[in-house]
Amino acid sequence: MNWFLHISYGHFLILAVLLFTIGAVGVLVRKNALIMLMSVELMLNAGNIAILTFARLHGDMRGHNLAFIVIAVAAAEAAIGLAIVVQLFRTTAHVEVDKMTELKG
Repeated sequence: MNWFLHISYGHFLILAVLLFTIGAVGVLVRKNALIMLMSVELMLNAGNIAILTFARLHGDMRGHNLAFIVIAVAAAEAAIGLAIVVQLFRTTAHVEVDKMTELKG
C-alpha cells in the first residue's frame, strides 16, 4: 500500500502536460472568447506546475519566483481579457470569435 502513496516528479510533469494539452485544445477548438481565456489560464497554470516541479527537482528556489511572476501575468491577462470580452459583448451582443470581423465598435 505504500507504493500507492508515492508521488514522484514524473506524476507532476504528466499532470502539467495533460493540463496544457486540454488548454491548447480548448484554444484551438472553441469559438467562445471566454472559453478561450479560460483555456489560456489552464495552459499558464500547467506551465507553473512544470516550473515548480523542475525547481523542486533541482532544489532551486528561483523557480518559485518565476512561478509567482507567471501568476501575476496570468491575473493581469485575465483582467484585461475579460474587460475586452465584456466590451465586445456590449457592442456586438455575442462573444463568438468567428463572428468578430472588425475591431472598431
